[in-house]
Amino acid sequence: MDAALDAFLTYLALERGHSPHTVEAYARDLRRFAEFLGDGASVDGFARPRVEAWVAWLRDEVGLSARSAARALSALKTFCKFLIRERFRADDPTAMVPSPRPSRPLPVVLSEEGAADLATAPEGDDPRAVRDRAMLELLYGAGLRVSELVTLDVGDVSLDGGVVRARGKGQKTRLVPVGEEALAALRAWLSGPRGELIDRATRRGLRRVPSALFVTARGRGMTRQAMWKNLKRYAAKVGVDPHVSPHKLRHSFATHLLDHGADLRSVQAMLGHADIATTQIYTHVTRRSLRAAYDAGHPLAREED
Repeated sequence: MDAALDAFLTYLALERGHSPHTVEAYARDLRRFAEFLGDGASVDGFARPRVEAWVAWLRDEVGLSARSAARALSALKTFCKFLIRERFRADDPTAMVPSPRPSRPLPVVLSEEGAADLATAPEGDDPRAVRDRAMLELLYGAGLRVSELVTLDVGDVSLDGGVVRARGKGQKTRLVPVGEEALAALRAWLSGPRGELIDRATRRGLRRVPSALFVTARGRGMTRQAMWKNLKRYAAKVGVDPHVSPHKLRHSFATHLLDHGADLRSVQAMLGHADIATTQIYTHVTRRSLRAAYDAGHPLAREED
């Protein structure tokens, strides 16, 4: 094993042109593998089960993260390809070994109070403020992606039915129920301010009346970039997380629904997730908040002095 490893490291440095730092990283990972195999191990004396056991050992015993264990496995895969090329062995025992997948980070959500403050931040009768109020209420009240929000047409909204028709990924459409606050904001926007912005734009040369639900002062459909800019401004106004994003409002929508007892399948349908596993990530956020509430409020959660 040692002779083959030395030859491999030389190959990385001279033929592949890797830096000393990179070569040392390969060496560290492969020495761990040799350590795991034990004294007297040969380059053709291990098979797939030993590789899988090594990856598990790295995670469970050494304590490597999924990312670091995946890097170590990648080093071994490269080493095995070298062994085959140099005819040290005929097969690749790493070929069918899956790489550890890093766990998905939990979504960061706003508190219910923070989300409500942000949604109601636009104030006054100015058409743009009325528009922004409707957009924010819809982001939080329907859990839309920002791309879905800015591509809504007037015909996608049913005020009487209390739903909007969203066009999601892959142009798949879904009907999403809309809460009373968002419906009220939409009625306010459609009752006059939207037409006022279009009239102003027409007087300045706009030739075609847009079908877009949300329009700019120039009579054009709102863009994602404009929505982001407005969101940041309103977040600063009400003192909400300065790193807030439209997607954080979508995360908050889903988490708050689950906090109040909504079932997972219904939330999946409203979000437009093809796979319920994508929606399940929000249950972890809910469990985390429950744990925090328990730790803060239950007498048995606190250690005695």
